[in-house]
Amino acid sequence: MVVLVVEDELFVRLMAVDAIEDAGYVAVEAEDADAALALLGRRDDINILFSDIKMPGSLDGLGLAAAVRERWPAMSIILTSGHLYRSDLDMPASVPFLQKPYRAGALIAELARLSS
Repeated sequence: MVVLVVEDELFVRLMAVDAIEDAGYVAVEAEDADAALALLGRRDDINILFSDIKMPGSLDGLGLAAAVRERWPAMSIILTSGHLYRSDLDMPASVPFLQKPYRAGALIAELARLSS
């Protein structure tokens, strides 16, 4: 299982990548939605997108999620934010949301649920 971690804060991104790899998954990373879309265009082995919502660049995490849903409809998506709450978001209820700061165990539990 390959997870794409999209997070503009380096420390937060590295913590997520470490947790994902410690759980036995493969993690690839991008610092913003533009880099994530470029990576997704080059690779066909990414199964899950894990993205922050508030990011600089041409798209935020919600825009990235919409683009992924359109181009790769089978890809699972998990969103996170420390500035927004689930009730603030216009996204399908089927998209898991982790409020920051999240615990590594909560992220791994969502990955396990999505990959089963």
